[in-house]
Amino acid sequence: MLHYISSSPLRPRFLLLTSPPSNRRFLAMSAAPSSSSSRLVRGAAVPVPSLGTDEACAVADDAFQRYTSPSLRRGGAGVAVVWFRNDLRVLDNEALLRAWAASEAVLPVYCVDPRIFSGSTHYFGFPKMGALRAQFLIECLGDLKQSLRKKGLDLLVRHGKPEEILPSIAKAVSAHTIYAHKETCSEELLVERLVSKGLEQVQIAKGGASVPKKPLNPRLQLIWGATMYHVDDLPFPVNNLPDVYTQFRKAVESKSSVRNCTKLPPSLGPLPSSSIDEIGGGGTIPTLESLGLSVTKSEKGMYFIGGENAALGRVHEYFWKKDQLKDYKVTRNGMLGPDYSTKFSPWLASGSLSPRYICEEVKRYEKQRVANDSTYWVLFELIWRDYFRFLSAKYGNAIFHLEGPRKVVSKWSQDQALFESWRDGRTGYPLIDANMRELSATGFMSNRGRQIACSFLVRDMGIDWRMGAEWFETCLLDYDPASNYGNWTYGAGVGNDPREDRYFSIPKQAKSYDPEGEYVAYWLPELRSLAKERRNFPGASYIRQTVPLKFDVGNQKKDQQFNRQRRPNNTYRRQVK
Repeated sequence: MLHYISSSPLRPRFLLLTSPPSNRRFLAMSAAPSSSSSRLVRGAAVPVPSLGTDEACAVADDAFQRYTSPSLRRGGAGVAVVWFRNDLRVLDNEALLRAWAASEAVLPVYCVDPRIFSGSTHYFGFPKMGALRAQFLIECLGDLKQSLRKKGLDLLVRHGKPEEILPSIAKAVSAHTIYAHKETCSEELLVERLVSKGLEQVQIAKGGASVPKKPLNPRLQLIWGATMYHVDDLPFPVNNLPDVYTQFRKAVESKSSVRNCTKLPPSLGPLPSSSIDEIGGGGTIPTLESLGLSVTKSEKGMYFIGGENAALGRVHEYFWKKDQLKDYKVTRNGMLGPDYSTKFSPWLASGSLSPRYICEEVKRYEKQRVANDSTYWVLFELIWRDYFRFLSAKYGNAIFHLEGPRKVVSKWSQDQALFESWRDGRTGYPLIDANMRELSATGFMSNRGRQIACSFLVRDMGIDWRMGAEWFETCLLDYDPASNYGNWTYGAGVGNDPREDRYFSIPKQAKSYDPEGEYVAYWLPELRSLAKERRNFPGASYIRQTVPLKFDVGNQKKDQQFNRQRRPNNTYRRQVK
């Protein structure tokens, strides 16, 4: 979700700092309101979380204390490298813990890969990472660096491709193993293979001159750690994963258990004895300020604060301080404000927050306060996230293909003018336009909004679903390939959906989820002067509609159910969750 939206989006580029940026947005939270209502105030962007500095630090310190075990002992030797990827956290980071246990010294490394930070999407050439997500990740890296320093380590930052950087670092510090969390999608898997291949060319001398030993190759040790349920604990091989979510959910809930979060030692140090200066210094965390890319300060919506400390603060704020968890299932389909849903997804996507930590906090809340449908529903949604991750492992590149995993052959339009009207929030339908403008301004869109926006693009406009998926890839703070493309294939009717066709009626969605037009009036202020019942149906008081809806309200048998009647020259077949 970019702050810039134009017919030719800018490419993200970076200025390299000589020192890591302080997480000023997080540290400045004490200047923000201590709480925020479910309704946003015009002219003021709300930080998420909205804790003050002292409270935020106390929350993070408490979490780390609860998960620290002085009894842990390390029995390894030599040096291990931790390759941070989409796991930018210290708490419940098994790759980090395994590296510590198997070594005498640990070197954490992050590679600023130009293919991710300044590359293009596969089919349509949109920026692979927009300015808002880049800024969020910069904050995550700054926060990770500070957390590692507290544990006796530091974060080495290098700019370039991991397959070129990691073998040279392993050789320089004589590392026997590089630990990292395993990914499931093709681009990430390719990098894993290239890193392994590069390590095969590195030889680490063992033993002294008087007793030489055969040189060893460093190895890449990949660890599963992105899901709530561990892949090894599934009641079936990934290749036999059910193609219906409900079947998957029932199987794991009845036959599998969620593993406990890993404990931390009081210190994870030391760093390797060789000076970091000998391998080029600690490196620099990127910033946005040069080379033409910047984030305009938003005066609307929410802004998410990057980093593990902010993530832990948000869990505390939503579960414990505001006591919102007990109402989650009732409020989760809202669209306006920070507290209708958990808002955990940006930190889950960056790996700043462990899904197992959320699970354990839910269980703790259920013991100390209340267990109900809402507390369960947070876990239900985390199982959805797991499901898409496992599906990406099962189906590979099929989740990126036009026909999807189900190989559904349909005709799709790539009409650029129609797509741009959707992208820029100029469709003439206030509910669509408001959601797309929120996406542009904040990098976030509600789950309900995403379903409606997807349905409109592929059903009412008949546009190639991959254009929408790649634009979301550019924009979303919480982008990860498995969830993004899993949801878009599901919504376009080419993925894992037991219903053949889904359609979200804009009039019915507006009446159900924005009955007084508060959401659309917030993002489209020109509608605020209209009567509340007219804000979603403004007629000539708003811009002209780009396309007619495929089905008017009278033809809707029920919400989210696509009318099966075939139409002449139908350019689409199925739709959204």
